Amino acid sequence: MKLNEHMSKELLKGAGILVPRGEMIGPGDIRDFAPEFEFPWVVKAMVLTGGRGKAGGVRVVQNREEFETAARQILGMQIKGESVPFVRVEPASHIQREMYLSMTLDRQQKSLVLTAGRTGGVDIESSGRDNILSLTLDPGLGLHDFQIRRVFFHLDLDKSMFRSFSGLLKNLYTAFTRNRLLLAEINPLVLTGGQELTALDGKVELDDNYVQINRGLLGYHVPEHLGEQERLAGEAGLSYHRLDGRVGMVVNGAGLAMATMDLLNFSGVPAANFLDLGGGADQERISRALDILFNDPGVELVFINIFGGILSCEKVALALAAALEEASVARPMVVRFSGFKAREAGRIIQGLNADNIYYVQDLARALEALKELSSSPGGGQKFQRIEFPPAQEKKRTPKKNEPAPFPLNKNTPVLVQGITGREGMLHAREMQNFGTRIVAGVTPFKGGSHVEGVPVFDSVHKACMEHDIQASVIFVPGAAAADAVMEAVDMHIPWVVCITEGIPQQDMMRLLPAIRRSGTRLVGPNTPGIMVPGQTKLGIMPASIFSRGPVAILSRSGTLTYECVQSLTSAGMGQCMCLGVGGDPYVGLDFRDIFPLLQRDPACRAVLVLGEIGGTAEEDLARELDEMGFDKPVLGFVAGQTAPPGKRLGHAGAILDEHSGGIRAKLQVMHECGITICPDLASIPAMVEKVL
Repeated sequence: MKLNEHMSKELLKGAGILVPRGEMIGPGDIRDFAPEFEFPWVVKAMVLTGGRGKAGGVRVVQNREEFETAARQILGMQIKGESVPFVRVEPASHIQREMYLSMTLDRQQKSLVLTAGRTGGVDIESSGRDNILSLTLDPGLGLHDFQIRRVFFHLDLDKSMFRSFSGLLKNLYTAFTRNRLLLAEINPLVLTGGQELTALDGKVELDDNYVQINRGLLGYHVPEHLGEQERLAGEAGLSYHRLDGRVGMVVNGAGLAMATMDLLNFSGVPAANFLDLGGGADQERISRALDILFNDPGVELVFINIFGGILSCEKVALALAAALEEASVARPMVVRFSGFKAREAGRIIQGLNADNIYYVQDLARALEALKELSSSPGGGQKFQRIEFPPAQEKKRTPKKNEPAPFPLNKNTPVLVQGITGREGMLHAREMQNFGTRIVAGVTPFKGGSHVEGVPVFDSVHKACMEHDIQASVIFVPGAAAADAVMEAVDMHIPWVVCITEGIPQQDMMRLLPAIRRSGTRLVGPNTPGIMVPGQTKLGIMPASIFSRGPVAILSRSGTLTYECVQSLTSAGMGQCMCLGVGGDPYVGLDFRDIFPLLQRDPACRAVLVLGEIGGTAEEDLARELDEMGFDKPVLGFVAGQTAPPGKRLGHAGAILDEHSGGIRAKLQVMHECGITICPDLASIPAMVEKVL
């Protein structure tokens, strides 16, 4: 969650960083505004986008008349499509020098990065290496004194400023870590005529997961920066973005939602929005989703696409039926359910007997129905699939290793952390029904009880004293999940699968060095888990869609995984294993860590990698295939070809960086390294069959 400049400065000021006095006012406050500081004033547009100065959204005023004129003009502006709901007014500063200072999380380095610039300004990114110094901070060791000195000497400040600068930098680090920020930027950091270091402008981004856990941080939130639909979606916990098409879609899971958006756009019935229900769709959330879509004049049709995993299709169908009792079907609606409790859900929807609701069971039929119902299929904005010719066959020399099956099987003793919670209890039962050997559960202060015949212990330590635990599956809520991961790592459990979504990014980033040193293989967080058909299931994947076969599937998305598994199974191609590495920016194992196991597994004859926009996991894998000596065919599909840059679509990892070169660059690297690119979901079964 991005904060405007005023709220960013309030957070910095609360951390002991000097900021100018200032107040945020709206249109109704202009006439009576009487601050306790003298002219000249600076009037600044409070928006969440850049480019305010160039757009005329920052002005210096010398008197009351100029202020009122400037404030009204700025409050009537739109900057890069964003209306200006407030202005911040502060006294003009006497500036001797401008500099730059920021802290941010670096996804690639999995660390905190401190950046300083001798000069600040709007073009700081292109100011050159002579100006910019970047230091990588170990998340477990904090900010060292020598690093403070290095930044100080780089900025070339007078030695008399060292004490105040050191205090400012320590305060910035404390603000960043205490509030679990994703970004804290001061641009410019100015040296005033009074020899004070002041944050003249500030930009802060909060971690949405941390905000959810700590509701008190919502005091920094300004809903006026959002459109009405975005505000309603945010209040209901929905991930929502308005797009330019005609089909309003409701999907569960970021990966499947992005792939659905792509399919709609490629099929001539473009998406009017991105709306991800997540894993907690209740009646209120479904009702809010329908309200958003039905009240959007740009929505001609509604498409509900649900693939049950941790989310029960039946639960969504019941919520949908209840919501429709309160509101009539205002648009034609195509509904598709697959996965967990899909049959029950289908019966509920068909029992509504609504003329305007069309129930289908697969994506192909859903697209046909939407085209039939659309007033202008194929019209409007055109989207082009990114396609590549068949990848050149790579003759790689495999490394000499003894063949070995995937190391998790029906005899693996499994622990479930959080087994007495709703999700833990439900999926422990589903894993047992599949044949997973669950020998123990853990919930603090519930020791001595039993769940589905499984003994519950107060701690992982106690469970490990009684059982030879080889894998743990974690269903602990986000606020405590990172600690639960470390509890399992501390007991040297070989495999840890963290299903939990919503863990603050800094919390996971801090754990990764210790996990790497431990030798524990962490899968996730925010993963559907691991499935070895015919052997074991660790997580929430719906067992009914799997069959035993030669294809290994690695993925960053749960529901997208289920969609592809079902399509392969329906085409007669089973799976030797399926593993979700997790959709968050900071996860344990990545694609590269699993490939050596697949190289040795004689059951694996081909690998399908399901990727997403954001990050470089797919490119990193592609570049290392030669060094690995991986000699089995690899196919890749990346969801989000039609995603708008800079928008976080669902979970935290799904964001297309505007400066990354885009999804085409990602796919180009994969293709050049010998990965066969599948251009859309529908193409996957035929392309897998061809390489087999």
